[in-house]
Amino acid sequence: MGAGKNLVIVGDSSFAEVAHEYFNQASEYQVVGFAVERAFLNRGELFGLPVVALEDMATAFPPARHAVYVALVYSELNRLRTRLAGAVEAMGYDLASFISPHARVSSSATLGRHCFVFEDNVIQPYVSIGDNVVLWSGNHIGHHSRVGDNCFIASHVVVSGHCSIAENCFLGVNAAVANDIKIAEDCWIGPGVVISADTEAGQMFPAAKADASRVNTYRFFKIKD
Repeated sequence: MGAGKNLVIVGDSSFAEVAHEYFNQASEYQVVGFAVERAFLNRGELFGLPVVALEDMATAFPPARHAVYVALVYSELNRLRTRLAGAVEAMGYDLASFISPHARVSSSATLGRHCFVFEDNVIQPYVSIGDNVVLWSGNHIGHHSRVGDNCFIASHVVVSGHCSIAENCFLGVNAAVANDIKIAEDCWIGPGVVISADTEAGQMFPAAKADASRVNTYRFFKIKD
């Protein structure tokens, strides 16, 4: 892509708003508009930029002059983002990526297409990141590990060395994966969960629920007012 190439963001939710700021402030792209599927088109503009139906995007924003980023999170276990990325690519668009200048990406690591890597991620030597992956802020991806296509890794996740995370997985905030672990495809790892053994496809690991103490804060701190 040439410097300053126009970018259309697919989506108009919170992630789209965040992506708009990041692309404009720290990338070669300039966001010029948004697109959503016609059934979900509920407004005509966002940040003063047009929001158009995805079905009309090629007319409003010709593929020869625009790239696209699909700013969707893990809906349908990442399948919605995957489907729409494939749809816009079939329309002739190049897919954009964002790699924060404040991420530490090893020179020996490889990243696929259509990725979004937020600030303070550490991607160590010989890591492989697939296509259509989101790494929210502050994660550690350990050396020689692999993250498959269409994954979403939330903030402050630790993936140790020599791990393999297969396609379409979600890892929640503060999850941790021990060394040499294989996470199979379509797994959901909840916030704060520690994975210390290989998983099977489609497994869910919900976050443990914290139980409130029988003693409340007013009593513990002797608050009377």
